[in-house]
Amino acid sequence: MSIKKIVDPRKRRHRSIRKRLSGTTLRPRLVVFRSAKHIYCQVIDYTANVVLAAASDLVGKGGTAVEGDKCNRAKEVGKVVAARCLEKGIKQVVFDRAGYLYHGRVSKVAEGAREGGLDF
Repeated sequence: MSIKKIVDPRKRRHRSIRKRLSGTTLRPRLVVFRSAKHIYCQVIDYTANVVLAAASDLVGKGGTAVEGDKCNRAKEVGKVVAARCLEKGIKQVVFDRAGYLYHGRVSKVAEGAREGGLDF
């Protein structure tokens, strides 16, 4: 008797999304990962296989964690990743929601990144 592996629906949606978009040098991919407590963002260039910028709501280089509820922290993470992208001359990105609904914290990251100056 064989045992079927149950694929997480979010992982299945993420694979489907990744078929349609990828990060390039001109427009790297801004991917969001959302756990129960925290949120993480990375800007990835797949032609060079490098992470160009990253941010999370955990303690960063500044030494302090982002304060507030989870939605406010997500918006601040979006602003931080946008600032780090602009430092490196990146103005346009492709937003990858990683299979999550564009709702709540994921939409707040996008809103914060747009306020920070990124275009997607």
